Amino acid sequence: MKFGIDRLLEEPQLRKPLAGRRVALLAHPASVTRNLVHSLDALAALGDVRLTAAFGPQHGLRGDKQDNMVESSDFIDPVHGIPVFSLYGEVRRPTQSMMDSFDVLLVDLQDVGCRVYTFVTTLRYVLEEAAKRRKTVWVLDRPNPIGRPAEGLSLLPGCESFVGPGPMPMRHGLTLGELARWLVAALKLDVDCQVIALEGWEPDAAPGYGWPLGRRTWVNPSPNAPTLWMARCYPGTVMLEGTTLSEGRGTTRPLELFGAPDLDVRALLAAMRELAPAWMRGCRARPCWFEPTFHKHAGKLCAGMQFHVEDTVYYEHEAFRPWRIMALVFKALRRLAPDYPLWRDFPYEYERDRLAIDVINGSDLLRRWVDDPAARPGDLDALAAKDEAAWSAERQAYLLY
Repeated sequence: MKFGIDRLLEEPQLRKPLAGRRVALLAHPASVTRNLVHSLDALAALGDVRLTAAFGPQHGLRGDKQDNMVESSDFIDPVHGIPVFSLYGEVRRPTQSMMDSFDVLLVDLQDVGCRVYTFVTTLRYVLEEAAKRRKTVWVLDRPNPIGRPAEGLSLLPGCESFVGPGPMPMRHGLTLGELARWLVAALKLDVDCQVIALEGWEPDAAPGYGWPLGRRTWVNPSPNAPTLWMARCYPGTVMLEGTTLSEGRGTTRPLELFGAPDLDVRALLAAMRELAPAWMRGCRARPCWFEPTFHKHAGKLCAGMQFHVEDTVYYEHEAFRPWRIMALVFKALRRLAPDYPLWRDFPYEYERDRLAIDVINGSDLLRRWVDDPAARPGDLDALAAKDEAAWSAERQAYLLY
């Protein structure tokens, strides 16, 4: 199969509209060709593309920021001599002077298929600014590595944030190119936006179910996204960022596991199985121990749980629902310890007036369900199922594959 960048490099006719125009690239460390050459270097080597600027999203063009919510600075690329602007530093929207540096912006970002992953919001912002300034945006499409399933509550109006670009569920099931088409329509943008589509992508094909496993190398799209297995878990485990539980930052398997020094994991698993055993399908939840080297509970031994989704023995693509299983963890913990200090109160992704768990979920509905002793799994399931069905119908018009 071919990614959008590979097609642009290999098919000169696709590049003809770029002739004589100033071109910028929005990219990160996973923006590589099939031969693992970074897209910036590959485009510069063509000779017929005039690169005048580059942009980096959260974690930077080079993936230089290991921890979450750490800003990057602008710099001059030492090889190509062009400015590299940070869209996760002093600004998150490109400024007038940044927009003046190009005529066409190529967006080549590997997403992980989750609303909270900030590259989706960065895409929204560049599309909005391009519409204001009559600039062209090309999305060089890449696979959604976790395929087509949709899961979770949709973001409610007024709850938009840097981790909430619009009213979609946590797991959206679209590629970045398809998301661009949806954003243009949903926001009613008058913008020249084109998608250089994937060739030969089969989102439902085993064993990758979205990612061409065995045919393309996984490169971290952000420092704590080291594996496809992390991407599969992320629509659930990202919610840990809004809690006092460690999401495994500071370990070698971040966002595949969670824990804290004071957890009784055996009791937690038993409560989960009693509350909603069906929500635990599609993976194996294994009790484990770990000691983070940084971030929450750094240097402390944590009792925890790892979700195994890396083989065909335990992983069932259609059955695995990471958002529900993580919600179940919270609900079971609240049942075992009603006063457990679960929700972390701190400024999260530039939001200071709302709890992080509400920012992540796009409303307070998940938190209220967890904290309500009378609320049952079926109550949350009914709310989410309605949103999932509505989104699955809405997105049909924007599918390319």
